[in-house]
Amino acid sequence: MDIEQVREYTLSTPGVTEDQPFGDDIITFRIEGKIFLCLWLGGGKHDMKDGQPRFALKLAPDRNEELREHYSAILPAWHWNKKHWSDVYYEQLEEELVEGLIKESYDLVVSKLPKAVRCKYQ
Repeated sequence: MDIEQVREYTLSTPGVTEDQPFGDDIITFRIEGKIFLCLWLGGGKHDMKDGQPRFALKLAPDRNEELREHYSAILPAWHWNKKHWSDVYYEQLEEELVEGLIKESYDLVVSKLPKAVRCKYQ
């Protein structure tokens, strides 16, 4: 997947909005105001030494550990809580896996919403 495919797939998920509260080099994707994915656009203050395309997403702590053990392209998030967030170097992974991880992050955040709100997305 490339950056546009990641953005298009993420925005195709019901109720997702995007904004840039951290500057021009990061797009955050939210459901009901809760961030579930941050897509790095390159350059700027969030640049990393390797400059590889990546996004950070929220997953359950045990799931993060499992993924990091199996995939060298999934690492603890650079600017986020490393227990709950992972950096995903999406160009190094299969499209199906990347889409599945985005959906998993979305579902996790939806599951934490109040029941009355959550039912709109399940």
